[in-house]
Amino acid sequence: MTILIDQPHFGVEVQEKKVPIDEKELSLDGGFLVPQTNSFGHTFRDYDAEGERQEGVENFYRINHINQTYDFVKKMREEYGKLNRVEMSIWECCELLNDVVDESDPDLDEPQIEHLLQTAEAIRKDYPDEDWLHLTGLIHDLGKVLNLPSFGGLPQWAVVGDTFPVGCAFDESIVHHKYFKENPDYSNPAFNTEYGVYSEGCGLDNVMMSWGHDDYMYLVAKENKTTLPSAALFIIRYHSFYGK
Repeated sequence: MTILIDQPHFGVEVQEKKVPIDEKELSLDGGFLVPQTNSFGHTFRDYDAEGERQEGVENFYRINHINQTYDFVKKMREEYGKLNRVEMSIWECCELLNDVVDESDPDLDEPQIEHLLQTAEAIRKDYPDEDWLHLTGLIHDLGKVLNLPSFGGLPQWAVVGDTFPVGCAFDESIVHHKYFKENPDYSNPAFNTEYGVYSEGCGLDNVMMSWGHDDYMYLVAKENKTTLPSAALFIIRYHSFYGK
């Protein structure tokens, strides 16, 4: 992904370097404005804001943090990596999300199909020439069908929510970190050090993230030989990763 940022002027003229830009990669020109509040008047991803969803969201993360272990994630990736559940079109999959509401999201309590359409339309407005990005916005959350019976009927704690690395110490920046103390990996010396089962500089691509819709949709796109650019796969796989 290429990000263009205005550089400060230090009073010294230097030769401008031309950086080639892949037309299939996303460029930000400084014109994107992030709204300060959501539709409820709260800042985005504010897990401490008082509201009718706050208690349910915190309870979701309690269960999520207790159960998302390294072995669980490895098992889920092996099982769902077979891609032997259902074959359908993208729009058929979108329509299934009429029946899914994300219990982990403090900002939204609408069926997920509305979120998909709103995301795609917002991206189309801001980046009208990036058609691959419009499609990425539309499909980024399709993995939430894991919650439905035809895809295994996984509980929401194994489908939605912010993602985080497993197999190493849980970073304190992760929302509701206190509940990790009940996770078996928290006290396992194989997993509770800074690098855990990984080595320094191994690369994010080699780190296993908590299991859910992000990783599942990434596997679906990758194994079906998607023609979307690498930036799209990165967005799909890590769009719920807010930690360090």
